[in-house]
Amino acid sequence: MSKLFARFLKDKSGATAIEYGLIAALIAIGIITAAGLLGTEISDTFDKVRTTLATANGS
Repeated sequence: MSKLFARFLKDKSGATAIEYGLIAALIAIGIITAAGLLGTEISDTFDKVRTTLATANGS
């Protein structure tokens, strides 16, 4: 039983997979956050354009 436990502690392949998973999750969170902020900025820009055009048109 102690050999099995010692071998389990020496095996690093699972830890590497978990590290890659965590890195991928952090990158995904960054992309989602950036896309949300960019979407808000684009929406605000279109709102300003719409308001400017409506004012210039006299509506």
